[in-house]
Amino acid sequence: MSKYWHVINVGIQNTLVYRVNFLFRAGFGLVPLMATIYLWRAIFASNPGDEVAGYTLAAMTSYYLLTTIVDALTAVTDDDWQIASDIKDGNVSQFLVKPIDFLTYRLCLFGAGRLIYTTVAILPVGLFIAWQHRFFVLPLDGVTMVCFAVSVLMTALLQFFISYSMALLAFWVVEVSTFIFILFAFEYIAGGHLFPLDILPPLVAKVLTYTPFPYQLFFPVSIYLGRVKGLELWTGLLTQAGWVLLTYALARFMWYRGVRKYSAVGG
Repeated sequence: MSKYWHVINVGIQNTLVYRVNFLFRAGFGLVPLMATIYLWRAIFASNPGDEVAGYTLAAMTSYYLLTTIVDALTAVTDDDWQIASDIKDGNVSQFLVKPIDFLTYRLCLFGAGRLIYTTVAILPVGLFIAWQHRFFVLPLDGVTMVCFAVSVLMTALLQFFISYSMALLAFWVVEVSTFIFILFAFEYIAGGHLFPLDILPPLVAKVLTYTPFPYQLFFPVSIYLGRVKGLELWTGLLTQAGWVLLTYALARFMWYRGVRKYSAVGG
């Protein structure tokens, strides 16, 4: 394991080079969030005292603030592009002759990147939440907070394994950008970034629960807000764990098939 701790250390050092970029990215990322919050305030202002799909103004504002937090902790940024580039440029060859597991190696770099990005983003996001504190609801109890933390961890793994598997398509196709953009579009809409999924028609929301997308953002946020309780909570956590294991198996399978097809030439 010492070599992977070294990978994490190197990843942290490399990521620190971009700390100012991360600060500006986190800061300017709050601009569309602010616009969305003011849009919902206008909607609730036109119907004072009413709820939207069971959401009060405070709950809806908290939802979008929590999506920002969860996204900072779990989102895959450039990892998929870097993996695809390593395959296309032949840099992956070194991992075939060294006692280093490529998936674990990339997972360590992903974790290091998220650690630095989250640390840098604490300042702007924390100030924004403090500004909106009267609309930010707290978790119901300690059990809810623990379940939320566990779900966020599985969300990060799920995000990584899906992006990793998508990047491995570089073994078969020259350019994976189209596939990555399509995946991002599905994640953004069906994952709950744009709006809470439970404001959709019940049939549509039910169908989405059979996909991994709600577990990439919507589900952990729903746990924090107390909208998932009891048997539904434990069933959801087991389902999320199942998707993590399934996508991990897919990532392993695609790597195994990909390296059998892979070839590199030149010195």
